[in-house]
Amino acid sequence: MHEELENFERNHDLVEPPPNCRPIGTKWVFKNKQGEDGMVVRNKARLKGGIDFEETFAPVPRLEAIRILLAFAASKGFKLQQMDIKSAFLNGFVEEEVYMKQPLGFES
Repeated sequence: MHEELENFERNHDLVEPPPNCRPIGTKWVFKNKQGEDGMVVRNKARLKGGIDFEETFAPVPRLEAIRILLAFAASKGFKLQQMDIKSAFLNGFVEEEVYMKQPLGFES
């Protein structure tokens, strides 16, 4: 949880919302990350803001698309690399100002 909050602090300023503003609520969502053998490898905590905390979407390619990419790369002799951007959602663009409440127990 501390790592998640450090990402927010590094990317955003802590400010008081304007008097006529209602900040959106936050909620911790916990998930167990499992290894290939099904054993829990790591516990993850994400701070979610908004109304529907359970409905979040991330673009994920279908298995068929990955197979086509791998087959094409193998036929052309391409080298493929994979990368993961930690806290990529914090780098998105929002057109309006958004204020969030600080999570309970972690107020500054």
